Amino acid sequence: MAAYRILSMDGGGIRGLFTAVLLERLAQAVPGFIDRADLLAGTSTGGIIALGLAAGLSPTDLVALYRDKAERIFDDSWLDDLRDLGGLRGADYDNKNLKKELVRVFGAHRKLRQLPRRVVVPAFDLDNEAAGGRVRHWKPKFFHNFPGRDSDGGERIVDVAMRTSAAPTYFPACHGYVDGGVVANNPSMAALAQALDATTGGRKLQDIRLLSISTGLNPTYIKGQRLDWGFAQWARPLTEIMINGAMGVPDYQCARLLGKRYHRLDPVLPRAVALDDWRKAGELIRFARSARITSAVRWLRTHF
Repeated sequence: MAAYRILSMDGGGIRGLFTAVLLERLAQAVPGFIDRADLLAGTSTGGIIALGLAAGLSPTDLVALYRDKAERIFDDSWLDDLRDLGGLRGADYDNKNLKKELVRVFGAHRKLRQLPRRVVVPAFDLDNEAAGGRVRHWKPKFFHNFPGRDSDGGERIVDVAMRTSAAPTYFPACHGYVDGGVVANNPSMAALAQALDATTGGRKLQDIRLLSISTGLNPTYIKGQRLDWGFAQWARPLTEIMINGAMGVPDYQCARLLGKRYHRLDPVLPRAVALDDWRKAGELIRFARSARITSAVRWLRTHF
């Protein structure tokens, strides 16, 4: 069978700008590679990028979106801080400005099934609202527009983008969902599973090529051999650990399953950049423009 190509993008808030610039550089070096992707997967900010590419936006369009609109999206007014006691009883940011930008980009009513490309976008459902004796519980959710009984083609693009990017403590939950990063901040393995599933992709493992792109490896760590911390101290670090700490797991799995047909582009950031630090947008652009992408370009030309 012909090669089946997957492009996967991690979550990371404003660091999606780093991903967008990497995509821009890769597209300049290997023209048309994004158009050849059969499946676009993304979590959180990566989900917005995946949906944007599927809707026909270019990497340059996405760079402009992050560069020009991040300050508005991460607008934390003194009045909001007063209402939520500086984040103690409310999210750091309102999601209204994010929604306005997403509506501007995707339209208010456009559905996943109207996208010309296949997508997989993780989120986390806080309550399945089960009734009739079924178990009520939270669960991961992988929105996709493949045809079939479990297709999410009827979902609005804006809603899916809002759900996958609702990072706990940063943004409010959206329609009962929070950021897909709590279960699959690196969605490459989810995309691979979707491609292999007989009811959706039905592809053979040997035919799959997968490029996974990070938002930059953040040089973050916690000092101390014995941290006797309570809830207040662990609340924000645990969010970061949940969202970023497990990204190496799907990388390990995909590398073993696909071998040379898999490549991970994960440059180390010179300095840590927080999910919401829009003031470092200029630094992220410089970091991404100077990052080494030679091996990724070589891999794309050989395998993609």
